[in-house]
Amino acid sequence: MRIGILILIGLISISCNTNSQSGKNTDQKPNIVFIMADDHAIQAISAYGHPISKLAKTPNIDRIAENGAIFQNSFVTNSICGPSRAVILTGKHSHINGFRQNGDHFNGSQPTLPKMLQQFGYETAVFGKWHLHGYPEGFDHWKIIVDQGNYYNPDFIDNGDTTRIEGYATDIITEDALHWLKQDRTDSLPFFLMVQHKAPHRNWMPALRHTNLYDSVQFPLPDSYFPEFNKQWAAKEQLQTIYKDMYEGHDLKMTTAYGSTELLNNPWTTDYDRMTPNQREIWDAAYLKKNNAFHKAKLSDKELAIWKGQRYIQDYMATIAAVDEGVGKILDYLEESGLDENTLVVYTSDQGFWMGENGWFDKRFMYEESFKTPLLMQLPGTIKSGTKIDAMVQNLDFAPTFLDLTGFSNLSTDMQGESFVGLLNGTIKEEDFRDVVYYHYYDYPAFHMVKKHYGIRTKRYKLIHFYDDIDTWELYDLEKDPKEKTNLIMDSEYANILNEMHIKLDSVKRHYGVTQSEFKSAPKEKVDRSYDQFKRLRGTPATFN
Repeated sequence: MRIGILILIGLISISCNTNSQSGKNTDQKPNIVFIMADDHAIQAISAYGHPISKLAKTPNIDRIAENGAIFQNSFVTNSICGPSRAVILTGKHSHINGFRQNGDHFNGSQPTLPKMLQQFGYETAVFGKWHLHGYPEGFDHWKIIVDQGNYYNPDFIDNGDTTRIEGYATDIITEDALHWLKQDRTDSLPFFLMVQHKAPHRNWMPALRHTNLYDSVQFPLPDSYFPEFNKQWAAKEQLQTIYKDMYEGHDLKMTTAYGSTELLNNPWTTDYDRMTPNQREIWDAAYLKKNNAFHKAKLSDKELAIWKGQRYIQDYMATIAAVDEGVGKILDYLEESGLDENTLVVYTSDQGFWMGENGWFDKRFMYEESFKTPLLMQLPGTIKSGTKIDAMVQNLDFAPTFLDLTGFSNLSTDMQGESFVGLLNGTIKEEDFRDVVYYHYYDYPAFHMVKKHYGIRTKRYKLIHFYDDIDTWELYDLEKDPKEKTNLIMDSEYANILNEMHIKLDSVKRHYGVTQSEFKSAPKEKVDRSYDQFKRLRGTPATFN
């Protein structure tokens, strides 16, 4: 059946004498280029205007916002890498698609967005990070980075064969996507292309050309960098504080002594050991001068904690520079070839990320910095340039939206997300789209030991329940307390609001089919083993006097 459909579409295209260089498909179904970075915080995209991004601009990603729309309230359903990707592919919450936490195995036989697009003549491709175990299904072409991947000389799987490719992961993924766009795709068919970067995931290794990019920049650390947690019990027990939990060598590139290039605590040696001698020589030279300056300064205590925050943000933002360059190359090609006229371009991340707020890095929590993710889209003729969208959307909505745009919304009947095409073309009002979003995080015990939790967010309020070896609730008034510092769960003035939020939460759980089986506790011995394991990996924090 699929072969027959493809042949039929090809014959129609030939008979209509389509000019492939114009980017116009005969039936005008839009192409889709979906670009997703890993752990790219809103704070690190200059179109969003955060003070950090003003010092490290992302001009090419910003082009998408200028050409189309920027979303101010785009959320994930589960702020962790694999589960987020499974939600995007299926349009279903984690408990329905079966991928709740990293380490699970994605059931590729279930209906997915690329499979549905294939059925109606789309050519599909994915390049970069997969992180769902097993091989991609529903893609005509794929080349994926092994597991989490490495920044330098990463291993890729291409049609079942694993090959180590010399170079920088972000550049390789960008070039693979461009090569497919320019040479390997079928000109007569509409296409769906997923470009999925490893960057800027931990351990934030910039391209060699960017290793000193922000050395002279002092980024603003948030007011909450040294936090006091009041009635925020789960927040007290995490292991993702920059100055306590990062690995000095692996994450912060710190060395053992003045004049040395030997790294301090570096439990995952492969990230550096796989570099070629020439790459390592350039890398060590780039970091030697600034590490020597650190050793000479003899920092300790609060000054050392601040220095670690600066080193983290400098490397994180330098890692994003190559992503932005890659986005620019893809946008340039689409414009040069005329494909931009009929191509939906999407830029997003699999979740938000902490840039020092609460002293943290990583994600996982339902607090805004982790829960909220960047989302920018352009499609000439459908999305007006400079559009700002405040309505609440989720990555759950991507698949239904893309199918709706391509005219196949009837295929998404069992998806739990909602198409937001009306927000893109202005046919529905933002206040009419959605009034509540649901979140559920399962990955405990795991890295950073963030407790299991679930909750809902409305336009003004947020209710969270942390559970497993903890049982606590948190309520926030986002209008009065956007940084979520005051837990109102015991505030009598909010008793009625709390009751309304509980009722709404119960209703949402029923709507999405959340049953009691989703609230199992991990065995205590497993939790204890995990704490021991992470203590060994962490090692003894280095002190400098």
